[in-house]
Amino acid sequence: MPWFRAIEEFSDARNIHESKRDDDPDQEVLPRVVEKTILPKITAFVKSVWDPLSTSQTKNLVQLCNHIFEKQVLSKNECSRGKEDLINMVVLRMKKSIEEDVFIPLYPRSTVEDKSSLCSKFQERRFWSAVKLLSNVLLWDGIVQEDTLRDLGLSKLLNRYLLLILLNTPPGLDNTEKCNKVVACFPERWFQDLKSGSTLPELRNFCQHLLQCALLLCFVFFFSDETKEVLLLLVKVKALHIVEDFIEENKLEHLKSMIGK
Repeated sequence: MPWFRAIEEFSDARNIHESKRDDDPDQEVLPRVVEKTILPKITAFVKSVWDPLSTSQTKNLVQLCNHIFEKQVLSKNECSRGKEDLINMVVLRMKKSIEEDVFIPLYPRSTVEDKSSLCSKFQERRFWSAVKLLSNVLLWDGIVQEDTLRDLGLSKLLNRYLLLILLNTPPGLDNTEKCNKVVACFPERWFQDLKSGSTLPELRNFCQHLLQCALLLCFVFFFSDETKEVLLLLVKVKALHIVEDFIEENKLEHLKSMIGK
């Protein structure tokens, strides 16, 4: 908007030398305007308007926050209360959505094996709605603290709700597709520094499910592309010890390249 551009031009933040930033009070004008006027407005929208189940809304909001936080750089010794309030409200809304919008119905496996049944269709809709929310929650990686996101996305959404359906779905194409979509939600950055061969603690139950699927698929079909696809999911989340043990126990030495051996 014109007033924002006018303040930005006044601050001349892009042309000033780094050595002068801390000495020039004009550099504080734009961040303080953002702090006092823009962040409270966005926080109010997050509280009353934003739907965490909407991917388009979430992507727009994440993009906006990243852009605003770039502008909103206060003195080195000063933290932004407005930014903290906004992020806290984002976390609060996501918690509320997980508690109120996620519902996973549990039916006997015999009831949902018929994909045309109403129970199966309803369960599928609820599962994919929860996966969508998982994806939207993890879009906040880099803005919301990682520990908080792992608690919301992995401990609460994945382990408390999504795993119930995965454990009730027989190993096969359907189960593998569901697991694939779940893994696709995880930020790759979370796994870059894991060097012990073990995955994140919150993913242990999920990895055990993948291992059981791989074992059953290997037992029924000996070794198939579908078994390999499940193992690749374990590799993606850096559960390398599990994959290595599986390869050794089933004498599949030709797959050692999957884990870099």
